[in-house]
Amino acid sequence: MTGPVVTAARLAALHADAFPEPWDAAFFETLLDQPGVFALGEADGFILLRVVADEAEILTLAVRPAARRRGVGSRLVGDGAVAAATRGATRLFLEVAEDNMAALALYAGAGFVEAGRRPGYYARPHGRPRDALVLALNLTAALP
Repeated sequence: MTGPVVTAARLAALHADAFPEPWDAAFFETLLDQPGVFALGEADGFILLRVVADEAEILTLAVRPAARRRGVGSRLVGDGAVAAATRGATRLFLEVAEDNMAALALYAGAGFVEAGRRPGYYARPHGRPRDALVLALNLTAALP
């Protein structure tokens, strides 16, 4: 993280504030121990990415509900894209539920475009599963 010290426990706490089915600290520890995985963030959110060869993936983006619509997510996506590019990535990918309108707007605003679809990827406890949209950003075109 660029602000607060990054620890698995801190990431887990922020993730729990942002999502109904959060990842625990042990899972974040496992992710952070993997090659190419790194986190950036600020007090109210973080982005976790993985870079492998010339491709990067946003593993998760979490922003506290009270801090949403204040530019935190946009800053994190922008900083994550720059950090991925400096690590050699030329394309940045992510998966997002087709019904997550706020996230879709955020990523569209950052220049991501749909690159694929995973049918029924996201289970819903009280409803039909939702497709995951695979979004991609060409970092060589998007960054100065």
